[in-house]
Amino acid sequence: MRSIWKGSISFGLVSIPIKVVSATESHSVSFHQVHTSDGGRIRYRKVCELEEKEVPREEIGKGFETGDGTTVQLTDADLAALPLPTAKTVEILGFVPAEDIDPIQLDRSYYLAGDGRSAAKPYALLREALKRSGKVAVGKLAMRGRESLGLLRVYEDVLALHTMLWPEEIRSASGVAPEEDVSIRDAELDLADTLMETLGELDWSELHDEYRAAVEQLVTAKMEGVDTSGMGREAAAASGKGQVVDLMAVLESSVQAARQSRGEEGAPASEDATVHQLRGGKKTAAQQKPGAAKKASGTAAKSAGGGGSRAAAKKTTAGKAAAKPAAKQKAAEKKSTAKKAADSRKTAAAKKSAGKKAAQKPTAQKSAAQKTAAKKAARPRKSA
Repeated sequence: MRSIWKGSISFGLVSIPIKVVSATESHSVSFHQVHTSDGGRIRYRKVCELEEKEVPREEIGKGFETGDGTTVQLTDADLAALPLPTAKTVEILGFVPAEDIDPIQLDRSYYLAGDGRSAAKPYALLREALKRSGKVAVGKLAMRGRESLGLLRVYEDVLALHTMLWPEEIRSASGVAPEEDVSIRDAELDLADTLMETLGELDWSELHDEYRAAVEQLVTAKMEGVDTSGMGREAAAASGKGQVVDLMAVLESSVQAARQSRGEEGAPASEDATVHQLRGGKKTAAQQKPGAAKKASGTAAKSAGGGGSRAAAKKTTAGKAAAKPAAKQKAAEKKSTAKKAADSRKTAAAKKSAGKKAAQKPTAQKSAAQKTAAKKAARPRKSA
């Protein structure tokens, strides 16, 4: 990468020779101005107001206009001779926690490379010191025609420089925020938190410039002679239209859409409670009791007129007619089961009674034999 500035970092008594290279590059779409009637390029030419003719680049210098309108010419040598310590040096002023720097102050980003072998040791020293402290360095430098504040930090394994705007270059934010007194409920914040958690972490590898891709697609279509008049209709239809009236509904829909995009189904109980609270305690149709849902369904059926009512009545009659045979069959099955159970009980009782009689019969026979023997013994014997 080509360096755009050379100098050194002044770190106390330590001096680190560096080269500054751009850390970013622009991929924004650029257009040429053309003459619409014939497609010819429209170019800007630098013309001298006094001679009214175009001036070549090498004859163009810098001029500073004073308060009374006088223009004073300045050369590159004049600017290089300015008595500024920051003309070729990044002068470190102090070290602060990174969170003390508001991102709104950051301007452009650069990488700092060591300039020569002598820079390796002090370069690594400053890098490791910043890593261990968790702080960033704030300094000043003069580059590209102006002196700027600069923030030095560690990015991956290199020192990065971010030029910063001066405090007076930051406009006041007063009057920008809505002036209306807006009340935000905790339940709305809870649902917003749910949406943020559902969206999950950002996958930086999936981010790309969709506008540039769309312009390139449009250019290709025009080169191939394709009609491009309706290319933007779908995007316009998909974009939001009108004012957002129900913030809760929009948040709820956003959560569901985010879950579906991640392949998740349903919502946790906590989310259902939040939505219920946002709705002011009103239950949805899915949350209503079965009786209430049935009642609502019947009311809706009654309110439907004409053929819809007759169709509903026919459907109800048919359902009742179909239910009668089923009820009769179920009753017959129940009666048959009861009869079988009674027969089974009678059979068991009969078997038990027969067994008891069989057990008692030998005892009765034995008693009769004993009585006969006793009678015989009681008879008097005849004398010889």
